[in-house]
Amino acid sequence: MSKKQYKKKRSATPSAETTNKKRVVTTPKQEAEPKKKVVQKTVSRLGGRAAVTQPEGEELLYGRTNYILMAAGVGLMLLGYLLMTGGAQPNAETWDPNIIYNFRRVTLGPFLVLAGIGVEIFAIFKRK
Repeated sequence: MSKKQYKKKRSATPSAETTNKKRVVTTPKQEAEPKKKVVQKTVSRLGGRAAVTQPEGEELLYGRTNYILMAAGVGLMLLGYLLMTGGAQPNAETWDPNIIYNFRRVTLGPFLVLAGIGVEIFAIFKRK
């Protein structure tokens, strides 16, 4: 586009001054009551503690009992794993199946692990 064509095109379009139209600028109305902000206390870098507040209208996903049940489930699983440990033979040249295949390692330990998993599932699905 040449300069002449550009000037013709520009002069052909009406500008704001030639049309004599007034522009109205509106601003959005402010709310009568501003929303309340929840202020969280900050933690000092020297090791102080702060109380973190919950934003209004928001609840935690799990309640206190859910977390207690989850901790109990983890405890049951750890106890079951601890009961399954061991089984070393006192002498490398002898074999005693009663040391490895006893009730504690074969039955009680796995049962406690499964019970802990069941408690975890119950704690996750339990309502507050």
